[in-house]
Amino acid sequence: MICHINATPGSELLSNLQPCVTDIKCIAAIKSLSRISLTQAGLEALFESNLLDDLKNVMKTNDVVRYRVYELIVEISSVSSESLNYCTTSGLVTQLLRELTGEDVLVRATCIEMVTSLAYTHHGRQYLAQEGVIDQISNIIVGADSDPFSGFYLPGFVKFFGNLAVMDSPQQICERYPVFLEKVFEMADSQDPTMIGIAVDTVGILGSSVEGKQVLQKTGTRFEHLLTRIGYQAKNASTELKTRCLDAVSSLLYLSPEQQTDDFLRMAESWFSSLSRDSLELFRGISNQPFPELHCAALKVFTAIANQPWAQKLMFNSPGFVEYVMDRSVEHDKASKDAKYELVKALANSKTVAEIFGNSNYLRLRTYLSEGPYYVKPVATTAVEGAD
Repeated sequence: MICHINATPGSELLSNLQPCVTDIKCIAAIKSLSRISLTQAGLEALFESNLLDDLKNVMKTNDVVRYRVYELIVEISSVSSESLNYCTTSGLVTQLLRELTGEDVLVRATCIEMVTSLAYTHHGRQYLAQEGVIDQISNIIVGADSDPFSGFYLPGFVKFFGNLAVMDSPQQICERYPVFLEKVFEMADSQDPTMIGIAVDTVGILGSSVEGKQVLQKTGTRFEHLLTRIGYQAKNASTELKTRCLDAVSSLLYLSPEQQTDDFLRMAESWFSSLSRDSLELFRGISNQPFPELHCAALKVFTAIANQPWAQKLMFNSPGFVEYVMDRSVEHDKASKDAKYELVKALANSKTVAEIFGNSNYLRLRTYLSEGPYYVKPVATTAVEGAD
């Protein structure tokens, strides 16, 4: 059954809603209820009528239906503080949070994704903090070491704090909930690719901001060790995990021109050196592998550091690297051509590249830039005497 509902006021709205709830398993019904809740009349019809009881009753059908209703409630709650207030008054948000902190590890894993969605909004984060939910999640992470089933929910809990740090303040979140960063370091040293992947993703997210970079830098040798682990995984892991490592490295090392103070440049150079014994060759080797996603991800790493003088010196002094940058023949698909073009653009627009690469190479970069990513050099034809 597909439900078609228009956001009409009063009793007509209510009568339109009723059949949707009885068929709540229908995804279209959820979407319809969500659209209707965008209006004041819709909120009143949904939460101040018998419809709410119907919604609660239909949740008892099975786990899938219950989660669908939770998703609806989180979606409505995310619209505004007023919407959240309606949802909390209904008791359904409290029920969701009770399941989040309950004993069923599989339910926890599902619920944390919904709670993370709620935390994307400022009023949602405020509510979670006021209700002590963030503290509870932190405490569950603390106790995860003694829980043999923590692998089911720990990735989601760590991702929750990673997103929280980005949306609020990395320094405040990491200082208030030290177990978060501690757990990330532990997961990076794990033998479980799933845990390693979550740690790598989280570090990449955290290190995408200047404040996050500073938080990681303060951990000193622990972060240097983590970087070495990332470099190792980038070389030896599965293609999927390698790509995630390269994406994280790009986020960690990128500095905008405004961010390039002496301290930050030294930090980026130090981090790059910690990844491998010869990090430039590591990423160059990866870029030569016959997998487009790895090739592009490695080019993205070069692009992230291309406007930093220390990196330009490394590139210029690496035999054949400048020629590799200029060589269009190694790029065979659109994504690779675009990725190479972004690298050329980052180099060509840097204020220091002419001095470090030399004027002739600088002019070659500018020519590449002006020709665009898909330029093909014309093949010269030679006329043969006597030919028709």
